[in-house]
Amino acid sequence: MDPSVRSRVISNALRLGVHPIMDRIPGHAGSIRTARSTVDAASLLMRHTQRVRYVPLQDPGVESGEPPVTGEWVVARDAEAAPGAILYLHGGGYVICSPRTHRSITARLTLDTNLPVLVPRYRLAPEHPFPAPLEDAVAAYRWLLARGVPAGGIVLAGDSAGGHLAAALTAEICRTGLPSPAGVVLFSPWVDLTCELSAQARARDPYISARSARRVARLVVGPDGFDDPRVALLTCAWTNTPPVLIQVGGAEVLRPEAEALADALTAAGADCELQVWNGQMHVFQLLNRVLPEASAAMRDTARFIDAVTAPARAETAA
Repeated sequence: MDPSVRSRVISNALRLGVHPIMDRIPGHAGSIRTARSTVDAASLLMRHTQRVRYVPLQDPGVESGEPPVTGEWVVARDAEAAPGAILYLHGGGYVICSPRTHRSITARLTLDTNLPVLVPRYRLAPEHPFPAPLEDAVAAYRWLLARGVPAGGIVLAGDSAGGHLAAALTAEICRTGLPSPAGVVLFSPWVDLTCELSAQARARDPYISARSARRVARLVVGPDGFDDPRVALLTCAWTNTPPVLIQVGGAEVLRPEAEALADALTAAGADCELQVWNGQMHVFQLLNRVLPEASAAMRDTARFIDAVTAPARAETAA
């Protein structure tokens, strides 16, 4: 199906107005601080639905010895108690954005699934390079388990760099023997931080470029660089991986990375569904109140989450 008129208009506007800026932003701390301030200011202007509550979370982690768990709960006002939760890890190249910037996605998730959404405020690079974000994601997952949320009712989700983080968290859960979540949802995941795959892509991405992503990636990786096995998702074993849904735009530069991850998961025996949305840009799901394709993608996501958490709901009801 061809992209909608709204989708084409927005993509062209981004390609002309935003892509040239993003492609030339230098990868250093000063530019990162400017980008953070700009994005944070823009998020304050965004209108959010009154059907959802945003509850701050601040747990110092003193009892567990884990890193502090901070962020917010996103909960539908009329939601009934549910035996589960969505752990959502926001994107932003590991250097910008926050739980507030991704409320258009997290609000839609809680409204569509009736599950509360926990959005951690994980530490950002370059001040806190990898694996600091992964340590925070693991702490948030352990926090949910410690408070009685059944692993079979938890879905991990994330977009872009948050998609990389959600996938890395999944691999870490499998590696360390933590109880497996019900499923994983990845929106336009940044799979290959070396950007070798995206550099070969011929897509006219209206938003990001492989060159700009690579500059940011150098700030993200820690002392082990790109050789850290927790960074290199395509070489993970992916044993005992729960069902995975990957959604990626057909016009984005990260499409080859999403396809490579889907191939790796399938080869390892995982149940992985890859959806390529024709003509769509990077993390188009953020525009689910504007784009019909984004709204449809979120409905598909809700159906996936309902399916993978159904056994936990049935067990609780029994």
